[in-house]
Amino acid sequence: MGLNDPQWGNKNSGGPPDLEELMRNFKKKIDALLGGAGGGSSGGNGGKFRNSSGIGLVLAIVALLWIASGFYIVDASQRGVVLRFGKYAEATQPGPRWHLPFPIETVEVVNLSQVRTAEIGYRDNVKNKILKEALMLTDDENIIDIQFAVQYFLKDPSEYLFNNRAPDENVRQAAETAIREVVGKNKMDFVLYEGREKVAADTTKLIQEILDRYKSGILVSKVTMQNAQPPEQVQAAFDDAVKAGQDRERQKNEGQAYANDVVPKAKGAAARLMQEADGYKQRVIANAEGDASRFKQILVEYEKAPAVTRERMYIDMMQQVLTSSSKVLVDQKSGSGSMLYLPLDKLIQSTGAAPVAEATATKQAAEQAVTPAAAVDTGAGHMRESLRGRDREAR
Repeated sequence: MGLNDPQWGNKNSGGPPDLEELMRNFKKKIDALLGGAGGGSSGGNGGKFRNSSGIGLVLAIVALLWIASGFYIVDASQRGVVLRFGKYAEATQPGPRWHLPFPIETVEVVNLSQVRTAEIGYRDNVKNKILKEALMLTDDENIIDIQFAVQYFLKDPSEYLFNNRAPDENVRQAAETAIREVVGKNKMDFVLYEGREKVAADTTKLIQEILDRYKSGILVSKVTMQNAQPPEQVQAAFDDAVKAGQDRERQKNEGQAYANDVVPKAKGAAARLMQEADGYKQRVIANAEGDASRFKQILVEYEKAPAVTRERMYIDMMQQVLTSSSKVLVDQKSGSGSMLYLPLDKLIQSTGAAPVAEATATKQAAEQAVTPAAAVDTGAGHMRESLRGRDREAR
C-alpha cells in the first residue's frame, strides 16, 4: 500500500496511523494549552485575550523557574563564591543562599575541609617512581632518591579559584622546588637518617612560603617522607659503606668505653700515689722536726750532765735494739759456773713468747741501770764504773 493511498491510516486497515492527523492533533493540544478555543474567526478579540493570557502565564512560570534556579545551599565545610558575569562578586557562608540566576551570576562551591594530596617522585605507589622528580643532589655531591607526599587544604576559596589554573600541579612544583633546595643544603647521611624529620619540617615551611607568594589560597598541613635512599644502581655499594661506617662507630664506642674505664683508674692511682707521697713527705718532715726537737732537748740535758745523758742514750738504744732481736742474755757472774742447757729450738719456735721475755729482761736491766745512774748523779762515781763493767760483760 502506498503512502498516498486514501485508505492509509484507516482503523479497519490495521496499518500505521496517519502522520498528518497526528500533527493536527498535536497542534490542537498546543492551541488549547495557550488558551485557544479552536474555533476559527468566531473567537475575535476574546481569542486574542485568551492567547495573550496564556502566553503571560507561561512567561510567569518560566520567570519563577528562572528565579528559583538561583537558590543554593552551602554546607558547613564549604564556602560559596559568587561570580557576576564571570567576575568575583562575593564569598558566601554556610547555609541556604540565593544569587541572581544564570547568565547574570553563577556560584562555585568550594570544600575547605577536604584534605588534598600531591605526590612527588611517585604516583599512587612508591614503586611507580618518577625519576625526574625523585633524583636529587645533596650538599656533598651525592645523588639520592626521595619520594614524599604533601597534604594540603584550602584557606581562601577566591584565591584558590582565580589564582590557580592547576592547583595540584602548582603544589607539586612548589614542593619539588622546596625539597631540592633543602636537600641541596644538607649532606646525604643527614637527609637519609637522622635529619629526615627536620628535612620534612623545613620543606613544609618553604612550600608554604612559595604558595603564599603566589597567593594560591592553599595551606600545607603536612609533608610525609615516603622513601629516601640512594639510587638503585649504587645501592649495594652504599650498603657496604653504611656497614663500614657502623663498624667504625662501633669501634669508636668500644675504644671510648675502654678509655672511660682505664682513664679514671689511672687518674685514681695517680691521685693515690700523689697523696701517699705527700703523706710520706709530711711524715718525714714531722719525724725530722721531732728528731731535731728531741735532739735539742737532749742537748740541753747533755750540757747539764754529759755523762748521765750518754748513759741514758746508750740504755735507750740497747732497749730498742734488743726488743726487735731474738737474743738470750745470761748473767754469768750470778751463776754457779756450771754449764747451762739452752733449748734454742724451743726458743726459736716460740717466737711469740721470746720478744716478750726479751722485752721484760731489757726492762729489768734498764731499771737496774737507772738506779746506779741516779746514784752517780748524787755523787757515787764508783757505782757508774761497776754499771759500765756489767753492761760490757752482758754484751
